[in-house]
Amino acid sequence: MKFKKVAAAAAGIVSLALLTACGGGDGGGNQPASGGSTGSGGGQITLGFSQVGAESGWRTANTKSVQDAAKAAGIDLKFSDAQQKQENQIRAIRSFIQQKVKVIAFSPVVESGWDTVLKEAKTANIPVILTDRAIDSPDKSLYKSFLGSDFVKEGRKAGEWVTKEFASATGDVNIVELQGTTGSAPANDRKQGFAEVIAANPKLKVVASQTGEFTRAKGKEVMEAFLKSQSKIDVLYAHNDDMALGAIEAIQGAGKKPGTDIKIVSIDAVKDGMQALADGKINYIVECNPLLGPQLMDLVKKVAAGEQVPQRIETEETEFDQAKAKEVLPQRQY
Repeated sequence: MKFKKVAAAAAGIVSLALLTACGGGDGGGNQPASGGSTGSGGGQITLGFSQVGAESGWRTANTKSVQDAAKAAGIDLKFSDAQQKQENQIRAIRSFIQQKVKVIAFSPVVESGWDTVLKEAKTANIPVILTDRAIDSPDKSLYKSFLGSDFVKEGRKAGEWVTKEFASATGDVNIVELQGTTGSAPANDRKQGFAEVIAANPKLKVVASQTGEFTRAKGKEVMEAFLKSQSKIDVLYAHNDDMALGAIEAIQGAGKKPGTDIKIVSIDAVKDGMQALADGKINYIVECNPLLGPQLMDLVKKVAAGEQVPQRIETEETEFDQAKAKEVLPQRQY
């Protein structure tokens, strides 16, 4: 693999410590990258990174983590913001290929439609890492590793809370769902995991489900429509905090009390969401950790060196109720 040479780096660059995480899958048969530099003796690694956009507080924190970690690791980061458009990401990846970067990493806007451009990267001998979001390609050789969360598990945790909260309900429990970006891995998987769990209780019914595009403004707009079309809403399940925060505005605008009149369960645990949880406006949040930068840079160095890495690396995450949110909020980094 070709990459731009720079002056020899001082030996023994200290690699960043991983955030607490567990590796999923087994160390797949990754082929050594040609060129041989790991950034620890032969030359600086150039990383091309394509971000989804800046649609939420989570994404902003994720971008900052990647940028800060690259700087600390001495990695030359070429950053591209796709503004939530797949065509922009494909264009960015092709640009990275033309620039002959050492490694490409990206957080896919949607799950499908990546095979052609990833085959181009493979032909150019540039390894690819998926971050935060997965793709649905059956050809696992198109990328070296996925680093991120188990979105199905997150949806299940949200469903488990609703199931427990309404275990003694005597009548139907009407749930409205704010989905993430249509076709994206977190939207698909969080919907699936939630549905799997609540299916065990026939009283739990999703009466309306629509995308809020992971944004606060759209979350408010869709929740306003739900409130007009549904005579009774007991629970809101939001695929991220930003949509939940927008929905809270809509609920208050309708003269109802969020967290009391309508129970709210969300995913992410960004600071604004955690504050709403501490204030009792959200009832439960499942964490999705955006601070993947240090783990990504460690993975980039290994992949650039041709080392075998797990095909799936999952971050370790937790859940928060009101008491736990109040406890951790003062130290929350994002």
